Formats: sequence, C-alpha cells, structure tokens
Amino acid sequence: MAMLWKFMRVARYSKTALPPKVRGILVHSRHSSSSKSVPSDFAASTPCSNTVELLGKSYPQDDYSNVTEKILSKVGKNLHNKKHHPLWLIKEQVKDHFYKQYIGRRGTPLFSVYDGLSPVVTVQQNFDSLLIPQNHASRKKEDNYYLNRDHMLRAHTSAHQWDLIHSGLDAFLAVGDVYRRDTIDNTHYPVFHQMEGVRLFSCHELFSNIKDVESFQLFEQGHRTAHKQECHTMEAVRLVEFNLKQVLTKLMTHIFGDGLQVRWVDCSFPFTHPSFEMEINFQGEWLEVLGCGVMEQQLVNSAGAQDKIGWAFGLGLERLAMILYDIPDIRLFWSEDERFLKQFIVPHICQKIKFQPLSRYPPLINDISFWLPSETYSKNDFYELARTIGGDLIEKVVLLDEFTHPKTKKVSHCYRIVYRHPERTLTQNEVHRIHQAIEESAVRELGVEGRF
Repeated sequence: MAMLWKFMRVARYSKTALPPKVRGILVHSRHSSSSKSVPSDFAASTPCSNTVELLGKSYPQDDYSNVTEKILSKVGKNLHNKKHHPLWLIKEQVKDHFYKQYIGRRGTPLFSVYDGLSPVVTVQQNFDSLLIPQNHASRKKEDNYYLNRDHMLRAHTSAHQWDLIHSGLDAFLAVGDVYRRDTIDNTHYPVFHQMEGVRLFSCHELFSNIKDVESFQLFEQGHRTAHKQECHTMEAVRLVEFNLKQVLTKLMTHIFGDGLQVRWVDCSFPFTHPSFEMEINFQGEWLEVLGCGVMEQQLVNSAGAQDKIGWAFGLGLERLAMILYDIPDIRLFWSEDERFLKQFIVPHICQKIKFQPLSRYPPLINDISFWLPSETYSKNDFYELARTIGGDLIEKVVLLDEFTHPKTKKVSHCYRIVYRHPERTLTQNEVHRIHQAIEESAVRELGVEGRF
C-alpha cells in the first residue's frame, strides 16, 4: 500500500502483507441514509493549467498539486452505488446485515449509512483531525493525490469520522471511493472503496447488562498503556473490545458463511489503543480484513461527544469482493465489458456468485532501466507515470533490480512491466509504443538517465 499508515490496516487478499494505511474526516455532512451520487460526466475537467474543476468547484493549483487527469476521470464513477456491480453487492450485504442485526429503541436501524459523501476533503479533515502529526510519513505527496496544499482526494473513509460524530451521530457506516498513489499489481489500484464503521457508547449503554452499573465508569485519571488510553477505565475498554469483536465476527460470518476461524492479534498503534487484526481462514488463505480498535478519545472529545467511548473499523470492499466472488484482478472492477457485469445481475444480494474468467489473454513483458536523478526520486512517481501512460493495460510493475555503481555511487533501477488487457489480446506493436512513451516521459518528467 506504499503509505505506511501506522494506525490502520486495510483488507488483504492473501498471506502477502499489504502495507497499513491512514484514516480521516468530511466536507459536507449529510443526515439521510443515502446521498445522491455525482454524475460521472460532470466529474472533472482541467480547463487551464492553474486550476482544477471538480464536482462543480474550482481549486487553484500550487506546488502540492499532483492529481492527474486519469485519476480525476474516476471521480464521480461511484461504483459502490452502481446497481448489481460487485462492490454494490458487497455494500448492500453489509448494510442489510447492520439494518437487521442492530435495532434502535424505536424499532428503526441503529446504524445510518452515508454512501454519497464528497471524495474531496480538506487536508485538515484527512490528517489533522485524526491527530496525525505534521511530519508523519502518511502526508507525503508521493502517497496522496493533492488538489493543492489545502484540498485533496480522501485517502480513507475515516476522513468523515469527525464531522459525522460532530453532527450528533453515535452509530454510522460511511462508504466511498478513496485515492492513494500506490504500487501496481493485481490487488492494488489508485482508486478503491472503503466502508467505515463507528459506534459510540454512553456509560448507561455500555454497562446496561451489569447489575451494579453505578460502580462502573467510562473514564478515569490514569496512565496510558499498551492496553488502554489514560482516560479510559479498563472495564470500559474491555467491553468496547468485546462488542467490536462480536460485531465483526458476525459480519464476516454473514458474508462468508459459518465455520470460519477468527484470530485476534493485539497491536500497539499510536492513535488507536488497543487495535486488532481480524484474520479469517478462508479456503486455505488468511484474510486480513481490517484495522479497528477503541477510538482515540481526543478525537471523540473534539467532535463534541466527551461523555462517550467508542470503536471504529474500516473495510476494503475490493478485497472482500475479490475473495467472495473469486475475482483475480482488481482492474476488472472498472470493466464495462458486459461479460463481466452480467455475472453480477442476480435477484438477491446474498446469492452465491463464482466469477467466470474472461478469456485469459497472454501477457507481454518489457523491462526498463535508468539511473536515478537524486534522493528525491520516489518509486510511486514512476508507478504513477506508468499508470498515466499505460492505464489499465498495465497489469503489474515490479522493481526487478537495484544497482549502485561502485565508483560514482549512482543508483540504477530496473523495472519489469507486465502488459495485459483483461478483455482482449494486445499486440507487440501496441505495447512497444506505450513502453517507448513511458521511457521518454521518465526522462522528461522524472529527470532519470535512461539505460534503454
């Protein structure tokens, strides 16, 4: 995942570790259970070099602006709201489970769902309100898509936590597309989809099943440890942990069926204490589903819920769908091929589906080597350049070799680029033109010295 978010993990598709990632806050809170999606043909345009027009607003560019037209073209697609799309099916399954499983005092669903919140957030929302330090690695331009120094495409759905809590909500799910500059392979894409879950408890709610409730408190003036924040009582933390584990275990059982083996691992993350990784043994693969834990009380307090304690979790919808439906390549979620889309037109959202692969077209492989320009070079810059030029024709980019010249100390990288279209056969001439354009752009845009 390239960005080393130190307090959250997103779902992964195999035993291979996917890097941890970050969490954040919102531009416009909406209080209905569903919001209107932005039409894709109105999503983005760049009329001149110094502004970006996006979702009806104009953003002046500056030295932090790095979002590309290819990424802007994805804004407003809202695959999670496209009926019968696999991401929509996953979202609807989770919504259905929460609506039926958790009922409020008036007989209505306890959790409200927000799936149309704007993906454009402020830097303050995406980082500051989550207590992420100014010098934290997760803020780097190399890992995020910035419109300018003040605005960016959200890197996580937790960018809406603070606003929704501040609006008075105690239990909600927030779903949306998120954007990160990342490596290129069959399980990573610069645009993917997350679902955020948050639940806050008052003292009465948390200890409701305990007889002597008056002797229990949510907060104390104690010390922060690996197991709790300094303001939480140990009893409150344990009950919040227990509730969170129950909620997530029931959800995964609802999605994947009974007979799953769930393993919880305590972690020491700086902003969420304690946190857990939930792993599910599914068809021989360990599935790391999410990052979760007791919410940072300073965030809860600042949002106006000083008398409550709560948990939060994040789900990666693509990772869940890839396993549930046996989809081998994350690029397929963006396919408009009817052979792909028709497989998910089913009468019921919980109907079992096993994806039938389209014809497996052969890959074409080309390598590219160059001397790096300076210490400011980032692999993500090259990945972004390759993705901008080659688009979804590129299946994978791998750093094949790294060499340091013994005399000049100059560093050389050799990358292997695997080209494969998910829906048709590529020709060598077609790939050669793309590869040559990547070579020329790397020299021109990144300042590398080609070894072509």
